Amino acid sequence: MKDEKKTLGESLNRFGRVTPKSNRILTILLGILSFLSVVPFILVAIISFSSSMSIKKYGYSFFPKQWSLEAYQTVFADGQIFKSFGYSLVITVIGTIIGVFLMSTYAYTLSRKTYAYRGFLNKFSVMPMLFSGGMIGSYIVVINILQLRNSIWSLILPLCMSTFSIMVLRTFYQMSVPDALIESAYIDGASEWQIYFKIILPLSLPGLATIALFLTLGYWNDWLSALLYIDDNKIVPLQYLLIKMQNNVEFLSTNTSVGVAQTGNLPTETIRMAVVVVSTLPVLIAYPFFQKYFIGGLTVGAVKE
Repeated sequence: MKDEKKTLGESLNRFGRVTPKSNRILTILLGILSFLSVVPFILVAIISFSSSMSIKKYGYSFFPKQWSLEAYQTVFADGQIFKSFGYSLVITVIGTIIGVFLMSTYAYTLSRKTYAYRGFLNKFSVMPMLFSGGMIGSYIVVINILQLRNSIWSLILPLCMSTFSIMVLRTFYQMSVPDALIESAYIDGASEWQIYFKIILPLSLPGLATIALFLTLGYWNDWLSALLYIDDNKIVPLQYLLIKMQNNVEFLSTNTSVGVAQTGNLPTETIRMAVVVVSTLPVLIAYPFFQKYFIGGLTVGAVKE
């Protein structure tokens, strides 16, 4: 019997089981890959704190000859970036809350097999994936029909619903929330809203956190909506402001008609890197708080031992 168990264990290790030695090797390889994925951002951050003169003379380096804050002084010069940061933060928080609520309730409806209009709503949600109205249709709806020009709602409403996210949540509900639990709540006299808030939401935190992370990244990185719907410079979100700032710097540095004496010392290269750091850093800070639930949400339906 012991020999049979030993032979079986050796066979499992040979055909797919991870041994301690292979586990260490995989850990080292994944650690190297993780470090290599972080290296570019470290280089970008170092360049943003480098002097433009040292970059022109010696190029990009992890150990710059001269450190400088001129790029960040240029980016934060007029204080508009703080206002835009606040608008982006408000848009991201409100849009994420509204999007998670709408998509989670819609997905819960699709997950209930007893709902009469489940088939119609399922087709209705899939239709935009197959046939999209395009940019012109969206512009007509937002500007002419909803009258949302120069309003933060024009930056929130177009992105708050996603068919992909709805399908992910629907699958999560079907595989993670037992039907018997919902039926027992019905027997106890619970209403649909009580079931949703007291049973569905507590059991669906990994899936909801995954969708919330997708929405957060989408709202935070969105600049096209501001380009289409916002004309007032007072309510420009951060991403669009940084793009405008970078384009203005490139224009001033390449157009000789504006005066070389005024633009010759403009830190063009370091400003590009500072813009990347300013726009990416909040996401890097927020991601660890979502990571645990994000991994749990993505592994829905995976084979577990």
